[in-house]
Formats: sequence, C-alpha cells, structure tokens
Amino acid sequence: MGGIGAILLGTGVTAFGIAPLAPDASDLPVSLVTEMLDLGYEQPELNLLPEVAGFSLFRSEIVRRDDTSQSLLQRLGVPDSAAQAFLRSDPVARQLFDGRGTKLISVVASGQHELQKLTARWTSSSSSREFERLVVEKTEQGFSARLETGTLQASTRLGSGEIRSSLFAATDAANLPDAVAIQLAELFSGDIDFRRDLRQGDRFTLAYEVLEADGEVMTTGRVLSAEFINDRRTHSAVWFGESAEKGSYYSFDGQSARKEYLASPLQFTRVSSGYGMRFHPVHGGRRPHLGVDYAAPTGTPVRTIGDGVVSFAGQQRGYGNVVFINHRKQHTTVYAHLSRLGVRTGQRVSQGDDIGAVGCTGTCTGPHLHFEFRDKGAHLDPLVALRNSESVPLNPALKARFSAVASAQRLKLDAATTIVQASAE
Repeated sequence: MGGIGAILLGTGVTAFGIAPLAPDASDLPVSLVTEMLDLGYEQPELNLLPEVAGFSLFRSEIVRRDDTSQSLLQRLGVPDSAAQAFLRSDPVARQLFDGRGTKLISVVASGQHELQKLTARWTSSSSSREFERLVVEKTEQGFSARLETGTLQASTRLGSGEIRSSLFAATDAANLPDAVAIQLAELFSGDIDFRRDLRQGDRFTLAYEVLEADGEVMTTGRVLSAEFINDRRTHSAVWFGESAEKGSYYSFDGQSARKEYLASPLQFTRVSSGYGMRFHPVHGGRRPHLGVDYAAPTGTPVRTIGDGVVSFAGQQRGYGNVVFINHRKQHTTVYAHLSRLGVRTGQRVSQGDDIGAVGCTGTCTGPHLHFEFRDKGAHLDPLVALRNSESVPLNPALKARFSAVASAQRLKLDAATTIVQASAE
C-alpha cells in the first residue's frame, strides 16, 4: 500500500507539471473602444496660460544709504536692466536715492521679473504730517515717474512694561520704538530720576500715535497718555491742546504736567560735572563751577529749556560758541561749547526748540554741553532750578473738553493694562 501511495503521489505530481499553460496576455488581441459620455452639462475649457501671463510678484524693501538702482532692484529680485537705466536717468525717479530720511519701497513685478510698478514713500521735510510718494510705472511708451504729496494718517498703539533693570531694557522688551521710550523718559523726568529712582517691579502703560502712509507705518508720533508707577507712587500724563501741534501734558485731574522749564537741555544724557566747587580740568586747582556739564557726542541737538528771546548767539571767550536766552522773571540760561549755532541774536524761541549742537569749542577737554541758570544775574544750581520750576496751568475755559479727552485716554491705558495682564496669565 505504501508503494501504491507513492506511485499515485508521483503520478499526480507528474500530471501537474505537464498541464497546458494559459496564453500570454501580451499575445492577446487588443481593441480600443471610444464612446462619448453624456454628463448632463458642458465642461468648461481649461486654459491656464492667461493666468500664468498675468502672474505678479509683490515685494518690499527699504532704501539703504549706499544703494544704486542696480543694487536696490537686485535685492528686490527684479533684475530689470531697462528699469535700472530709467531710475538712474530720470530726474524725478532719481529722488529715490537722494538720501533724505528712510524710504519704504514696494514693487510689483511680472512673472518674468520685469518691473511693472515701484512705489516709494518717505516723510516730508516741510511738514511732520505729510509724506512724499514716488510712483514709477511701466506703460506702453516705457517707464514714467511722478511725485505726489499725501497726508499721514495717525493711529493709536498701546504699550506696557515692567522694570527689571533699566527703562530702555523694559521698553525694548515691550517692543516700543526708541523715540517713544525717550518721550516717556522726558515726560516724567521732572518727577523721576531714571538713573537713581527706578525700582525693580516699577510699571508703565502708555498710548502713542503712529503715522502711516497708505497703511504703512512711516514714523512714530507723540505719546498721547502715560502712567508710570515708581516705588508705589503713580505718575500720569495726558496730552491736550488746541491742535495736533500745539498743546501740553496734564495729569488726569487737570493739573499741568508741563513745567515752565524742561528738566534738561538734552533729551537723555548724564551729568558729567555738577554745580559747585571742583578741580578745574584745564586750569587746575579748585574753582567754582557755575553750571552743569552734560556729556554727549559732538552733534547731539541742544534745545532751549523754556520760552524766551535769544540775547546773544556767537563766540565768547572760554564759552566758545554760546547761546544766551532771556526768560520770564529775569531768568537767563546759557548753552556753551556748541559745535554749531542754530539761532541768532534777537530770535524768539519756544520750549524745546533746537538752538545748536553739542561740541568742544572754547575752553574744554572733550565734547559736552556747559549749561547755566541765572536768576537776576545770580547763578543757581540748574538741576535744582529746573526741577522746582512752576507748572503751566490749564485754561479754565477748556476744562470740559479736557475731561472728555482724559476719559478717552484713561480707557486706553486701562485696555493696555488688561492686555498685559491677560498675556501674563
């Protein structure tokens, strides 16, 4: 039986091995059948070429001081030689590279990276509320350029921060522009010594304006309101005036935050030599120092600390280039060692006006501003005199309008505080 089983198994295997195979599919005849299907609607004809032809690229940049038409367009990804030549040769288009202020550039280019339109915007030198718009366009006749004037639009931004080390470290952390940080320091400099009085944990909130051209931020404007909590004491200020240009700061209860004199003739600096007896750096020996020296680089703008009339502007012995200004109550201020004079004798000036620049003319050992304050001819310590200057009162007839402005700004500061608290949670 075992042998029979073996024979049957062998036979089965042999039969499987010789069974006929199916035909190869590649040898079979092939027929192509085409039939139209009724889908119930007409299919639209697809044509992508017009979209490709109309493809545009949009890019933005800032003109650098050393830019040429070639370097600017190359950086924008528009290597258009015809456009480069036009920007070099056209007298209107050449204003793009004249070096006046920051210029924001936006371009529209074709899919072949050829310039279709270039728009440049920069602030006007003649007005703080206007901007210049340069438009370069490609037409059938070639490129054309035109210069337009537009009005800057103001909008409000909110900011808030906490002091960890210094004021400017806190404003940087809050992404506030430097110009706004300087204004904040200026605003409360009569009440807070930002070199000595700051405490860790001090807080500030503020609302400030930015000026936009066609929706792009060109520059920062004025701080509209601010609150600074220093060593658990709250200092506040709100801008109020008859116009966008003329006005002053007041506390929220209507008390003037503007004093008759600014706290310093420079925006933000350090005192390198105080008032009183000292060792004279040039002549030697101890001598009275009848003013205050502010250390600052040559060219730093100097401003008048109050309204007045220039009684002298010129050169004078050890003072070098010097400006004398007469103020109310027989007060006189002196600004010495200037590198340039920005006013003339007899000129009327307003608080904050540029009157010159820091230098080292006359008797000095390095660039600085020597500043004096005189009361009826007698010298006073300028730091004490400026800090104790009187406030400028609010006109009683304007109190109702001021209250409306103050209430609106109060809501903005409260919103800034709420936003910061929500982000911290």
